[in-house]
Amino acid sequence: MINVEQILSSLSTVEEPDLKKDLVSLGMVKDIEIGVNQVQFTVVLTTPACPLKELIRQRCVEAIKRDVGQEVDVLIHMTANVSSTRGDGPVLPGVKNIIAIASGKGGVGKSTVTANLAVALHRSGAKVGLIDADIFGPSIPVMFDAENMQPMVTQKNGKNYIIPIRQYGIKMLSIGFLAPSDSAVVWRGPMASSALRQFFMDAEWEELDYLLVDLPPGTSDIHLTLVQTVPVTGAVIVTTPQKVALADARKGLAMFRQPQINVPILGIVENMAYFTPAELPENKYYIFGQGGGEKLAKQYEVPFLGQIPLVQSIREAGDLGRPAVMTDDVTAQSFKDLAQALAQQVSIRNAAQDKTRIVEIKV
Repeated sequence: MINVEQILSSLSTVEEPDLKKDLVSLGMVKDIEIGVNQVQFTVVLTTPACPLKELIRQRCVEAIKRDVGQEVDVLIHMTANVSSTRGDGPVLPGVKNIIAIASGKGGVGKSTVTANLAVALHRSGAKVGLIDADIFGPSIPVMFDAENMQPMVTQKNGKNYIIPIRQYGIKMLSIGFLAPSDSAVVWRGPMASSALRQFFMDAEWEELDYLLVDLPPGTSDIHLTLVQTVPVTGAVIVTTPQKVALADARKGLAMFRQPQINVPILGIVENMAYFTPAELPENKYYIFGQGGGEKLAKQYEVPFLGQIPLVQSIREAGDLGRPAVMTDDVTAQSFKDLAQALAQQVSIRNAAQDKTRIVEIKV
């Protein structure tokens, strides 16, 4: 007769590939039910974007059949509860992970990467929000075909809260929703920082698995305001392969690694890694150099999340306001793979490191 202890004993030999611990000690096995030569249970993954879920399922089945019997029918339900190291602080208590998307310089496609990451994570089953923190050059409204949308305001306990715009399942806020598209935002640094704080503290984000923050290029007041306002889970650095972009990417990476800031680097994305013409989809032309982002990741011993090709359809998708990941071509798969890699790194970071805290910097 099969019993629960046997099943738990078997599953304690199955390692979660990313976290390097067994499923039982990680608390990922739930709701075990025993029948006649049958067992069913639930495995709670650390992210719905987990690319290794089928490998985990296979290893569970193999372990039970090995230890309990080949004739046992094993039924496994896979679900997900995105991991978090955040505490229940007063700012954004319902948001599990805040991820900064940064670049050392402009023009490397950081906002394009952010928009597609947001949609890819949402399509994997996660609740996703996006803050366009590029106060002076917001582009997220265009990339989501939301230029003419304006957020509503609700009142709670006598205080007004902004309700984020929702498009393609993503909750979003940008200065582009609040200012005319043909006018320039001419603000000093403190005004821009104040606007960003409002996006965090005076908005009704509710529960989110991931809140992506599309930062302006370089290192500025906005970056410091971010880490001083909310506990950032980690940062993603976007670069292109050429030397001039990599030099600036190093500066962005170094900023997050400063001892007083100490935000983990979740990985590096190499955008515009190679050119692939539509009529020759198998060809790759390394216009900006080859492998620069991957070399940078190795140099600083941080994860390399992946490469995104330079193809016309990505630009067209951004201009049309429908992120490229919403199509079914090979370009979409690049962004899906990137989202899976990012979700993996968030899970690994949350399992291995302490809770994130707001940075205190005296300047």
